[in-house]
Amino acid sequence: MPAQGSARAAASESAGTPQIQLIPASADGALDAAEEAVDLLLDSGRQPGEILVITTGDPHPWAAHELSFGADAYWAQHDARDDVFYAAAADIARAGSRSVVVVAVNGDSDNEAVTALPLALSRAGALLIVCGDPQRINSALGAGV
Repeated sequence: MPAQGSARAAASESAGTPQIQLIPASADGALDAAEEAVDLLLDSGRQPGEILVITTGDPHPWAAHELSFGADAYWAQHDARDDVFYAAAADIARAGSRSVVVVAVNGDSDNEAVTALPLALSRAGALLIVCGDPQRINSALGAGV
């Protein structure tokens, strides 16, 4: 009987830590890999408002387009939590938590990934998906977590 209580305790402890999934991709392919991950999440029943996508290099085209209407309108969409939200790594501190955070390590700067990945992990409720070069990602997560 005590083993059952221990199993419950272990399950509740692990429930607080998001699962981390790595999708190998080149820096040039990381954004496409992140897009595919989002599509799979939505196809599997995740609600769009549960997903935050972070880019460490060039911004996602949606973010660039929406920012052209002004930062207030852009962040209002984040706060509404009605859809997938795309943000640059530089803005992750402003982004709220979501069940799933997808990070596209699409930049050439390792410093951006080292900074963004621990913050992304802290924003992920259940799952952190990181798309990029596995060596760079493991190095960044090891250094930051």
